[in-house]
Amino acid sequence: MYCIETKNLTHKFSANETVLHDINLQIPQGSIYGFLGPNGAGKTTTLRLILGLLKKQEGEIRIFNKPFNENRIDILKNIGSLIESPSLYSHLTAVENLKILQKVYQCPETRIYEVLDTVGLSTAKNKKTGKFSLGMKQRLSIAIALLHNPSLLILDEPTNGLDPNGIIEIRELLIQLNKEKNMTIVVSSHLLSEIEKMVTHTGIIHKGNILFQGTLAELHIRQSQSSVIRFETNNPTKTAGIISANGFIPSVADNRVTIPLAEERIIADLNKQLVNNNVDVYSITLLKNDLESIFMDLIKN
Repeated sequence: MYCIETKNLTHKFSANETVLHDINLQIPQGSIYGFLGPNGAGKTTTLRLILGLLKKQEGEIRIFNKPFNENRIDILKNIGSLIESPSLYSHLTAVENLKILQKVYQCPETRIYEVLDTVGLSTAKNKKTGKFSLGMKQRLSIAIALLHNPSLLILDEPTNGLDPNGIIEIRELLIQLNKEKNMTIVVSSHLLSEIEKMVTHTGIIHKGNILFQGTLAELHIRQSQSSVIRFETNNPTKTAGIISANGFIPSVADNRVTIPLAEERIIADLNKQLVNNNVDVYSITLLKNDLESIFMDLIKN
């Protein structure tokens, strides 16, 4: 079952500026979904449409398996969100900021202290938010999003501007919420290196088009398919000829020969053939394309 599903979601800012093209998101219930793309790719616009912050122009949006337009109020009651920068009253304390929303949501006052504990701000509850660090402000904004105990959390670039320690803290918090509360979490980011450490599923968007969508494991399969084996020998031309005779199409550059990833036994046999043909083998190296490179290749192509 999908917690969020969009079909052919299209949006234009003007007649000549289409920012989203037939976006078909499928976000499974209970997943941590990383919504990835460069700045300006369409991530925030998509999330704003899903939350009803922008009026839908074309396509369908279903949340909790219900059409959004017909069930807007009921759906939004179960969603917590943080879009772009935190919105806080700097002259109020953490507790006072939460009390405002607690009255709006009409939830028990005890929830204020529960969510502060969840995000690790219990000791700063009476501190004015104007004196908070950016990481503390992000945590308090997440506490506000959690106040009414939602089953879906949508966060737009929650680690923006944080130092490495702050990024790790937010990541661990989201993993904890997902595991302990089975909360579906959607996190947008332009940093694959951070997202891949916590998500179960991912969607990659560029210039308003979805380039990839699936599990993190499927993205890793794409990674292994783009990996190569590099042979460094004293005779690259002869090396390429022997490898070609075994059914491979080698590539020769900088006096090194590369072939697509192959099984270990095949690599061992190629090495044996090279040695038997008086080729000195200096090294055989697996060059594994990292996920960041996959991400960039998808965008470039």
